[in-house]
Amino acid sequence: QVQLVESGGGLVQAGGSLRLSCAASRSTFSSNSWGWFRQAPGKVRVFVAAITGSGGSLDYADSVKGRFTISRDNAKNMVYLQMNSLKPEDTAVYYCAATILRRFEYLYWGQGTQVTVSS
Repeated sequence: QVQLVESGGGLVQAGGSLRLSCAASRSTFSSNSWGWFRQAPGKVRVFVAAITGSGGSLDYADSVKGRFTISRDNAKNMVYLQMNSLKPEDTAVYYCAATILRRFEYLYWGQGTQVTVSS
């Protein structure tokens, strides 16, 4: 069983930046497809960003385009989400996911990390 562990969440003021990281618990785990999702209080979990395939095809939700950047380190089997120009509406629990089954559906999920953006 593979567990994904997110880190890097926290409290930041509007306009600030955070970098989220996600690592697999098993060192032998390998995936070329990763995603980030978020769930705000009282709302459903929604897609944020994805990086897929050996060529690293990128996909972003419209709400984060130009502000968030997803990247991965294949050697470390880690994925990152650089979040700039954060807004209060970005406040949510952020989840990473690995091994895509179909768009927005992944096999493995992390437990989430809280991101809070104050105004």
